[in-house]
Amino acid sequence: MSTITAWDRVELARKLERPKAIDYINAIFEDFIELHGDRNFADDKSIVGGIATLNKNPVTVIGEQKGRNMKENIERNFGMPNPEGYRKALRLMKQAEKFQRPIITFIDTPGAYPGMGAEERGQGEAIARNIMEMSTLKVPIICIVIGEGSSGGALAIAVGDKIVMLENAIYSILSPEGFASILYKDSSKAKEAAENMKITAQDLKKIEIIDKIIKEPTNGIENEFEAIAKEIKRYLVQTIKELNKIPVEELIQKRYEKFRKF
Repeated sequence: MSTITAWDRVELARKLERPKAIDYINAIFEDFIELHGDRNFADDKSIVGGIATLNKNPVTVIGEQKGRNMKENIERNFGMPNPEGYRKALRLMKQAEKFQRPIITFIDTPGAYPGMGAEERGQGEAIARNIMEMSTLKVPIICIVIGEGSSGGALAIAVGDKIVMLENAIYSILSPEGFASILYKDSSKAKEAAENMKITAQDLKKIEIIDKIIKEPTNGIENEFEAIAKEIKRYLVQTIKELNKIPVEELIQKRYEKFRKF
């Protein structure tokens, strides 16, 4: 795996067979109950979220959900949330704060949906509000990048006390194609862009953007999914215990300082 390139990891992160947010939710947590709607406009199926238990302790779980095939991707809008998706996520996070439940998020999106309707309904405001609100939520927040983590569409549910990435996930300010189009005026230079953007888990761990890398099997994560899910579960159980010991005001201050460094 030492010779794998950044673009190789982009392709692995986008692989159709790669496990999705709901797969991790079902494998890691017990008694998951999905909650729907933003109580304002609609229910966005590109974001799933609800209440579950982790080793019998209640938690709130939120994830960006892609499809496993074309039909599902159309239903899930290819994992690109509309503003109502982010508002649903925020509703669930504020509920978690009220009932003192830790929050776990799974990030996997090529970006927030850029359609006209999304802009008319306040896409930018929805993303900005989530970032602002998450920075001061009075409960532990753990964010896991399981596939693509692109742009504000990812950051809108990724402001946490701990940021974790799977080994072949990517996390960036925008897609390599978008970066190449803007900086090089040529989207065909996406491979070059991927190398220069420092989007891999290995690069991001070096510069302390993320806290931990979860190793993936060389034969494809989908072939050893249960083992990966167990590793994530172990990490969540241990880390939530550690975060729960930190006084609330100190937890929020540490979160603030973490993101100010970026």
